[in-house]
Amino acid sequence: MASSPIELHDIDVPAFLKELDQCKGNVFLMTHEGDNLNLKSKLCQLVGLTKLIEGGKIADAFIVCENPEDETRLYRFNLFGANGAQPK
Repeated sequence: MASSPIELHDIDVPAFLKELDQCKGNVFLMTHEGDNLNLKSKLCQLVGLTKLIEGGKIADAFIVCENPEDETRLYRFNLFGANGAQPK
C-alpha cells in the first residue's frame, strides 16, 4: 500500500461513501484490532462500516489508499467534510 494511514474522525458516513465512489484505486479500512477491509467493495462497506458505526459516525479506524489522489481526496474530506473534499 502506497500511503500512510489517515485516522478517521467523526465521519459523516453517507457523504464518506459518496467520496469512496469517486476514488480511483483501492481504499482499505483498518482498525486497531487488525480488521482490514477493501472499501471499494460494497459488501465490505456494509460489513465493515456496520461494525464501526456508533450513532451515525465512524468510531475508531483509519484508512490507507493505494492511489495518492484518493489519499488527498479523503484526507481533505476527513478535515473539512463533504464541502472541502474537492480542491478548488
